[in-house]
Amino acid sequence: MATIDEPVRARASTQESGHSRDLERPPLPDPLRVPVVDTHCHLDINDGDDAGSWLGVDEALARAATVGVTRIVQVGCDLASARWSVQAASAHPHIVATVALHPNEAPRIAASEGLVALEAAYREIAELAALPQVRAVGETGLDHFRTGDDGRVVQEESFRRHISIAKSLGKPVVIHDRDAHDDVIRVLESEGPPDVVVFHCYSGDVEMARYCADRGWYLSFAGTVTFKNAKSLREAVAVVPLERILVETDAPFLTPMPFRGRPNASYLVPHTVRVLAEAAAVDEDLMAQALWDNAQRVFGPW
Repeated sequence: MATIDEPVRARASTQESGHSRDLERPPLPDPLRVPVVDTHCHLDINDGDDAGSWLGVDEALARAATVGVTRIVQVGCDLASARWSVQAASAHPHIVATVALHPNEAPRIAASEGLVALEAAYREIAELAALPQVRAVGETGLDHFRTGDDGRVVQEESFRRHISIAKSLGKPVVIHDRDAHDDVIRVLESEGPPDVVVFHCYSGDVEMARYCADRGWYLSFAGTVTFKNAKSLREAVAVVPLERILVETDAPFLTPMPFRGRPNASYLVPHTVRVLAEAAAVDEDLMAQALWDNAQRVFGPW
């Protein structure tokens, strides 16, 4: 098992297109005047300059705090990272954890290790999710981009199992939804959602945003909302009540403009906050305060 002094895994140094990446870390942005929470981060993934050097937990927290990002939700998405996330949240008072099998992880376990191993993985996730430093179950959901038809039955069952765990513990569920909007909502509605639902890295359209907001669900926006071709995401921000919006990095992925493609980290959240404020036509401080309040309401104070 990895300790909190070392990453669980490394991010590849290429984009999905296969092109080489610029691994130099972006500079610190201007600090926010009102602090916010990075509600979805993978501190355990190695990514950065100097041949992929890792931005360790202490340094990540310190850099983020200098620009007003004073809390981080660390997300575990397989057994190794779930264990790591629990350890990190235990050791650092400014971190809380979420745990789950990522939508692509459950089919992988079933195919490579078998259903007995998958059942054991569900049991361990449920045990970890019950710990007080674990504030939500996730990221779970559906991913029709990476998992083909042969794995989708297992993936959907995994989503249902995680919803059940969240409901049994009275904790939020954090949803990964990639190219699967209709099916995600179908499963949520058929199972009956937990009291608190978060769509991590929201990627739907305006109509879906309205539907989610009407159901009282939270939409968490990552650096993708800053991309030039993400007009539909900014339009979605505009129709969602401020009390239903969260901000995240999904670091080290989805780095906001103007540094898209370079290593992401919690200290870059201010770029996304400012785009959210512009899209919602509100003052930056008002947006930041709403984001802080919403994160505390979803994940509890810490």
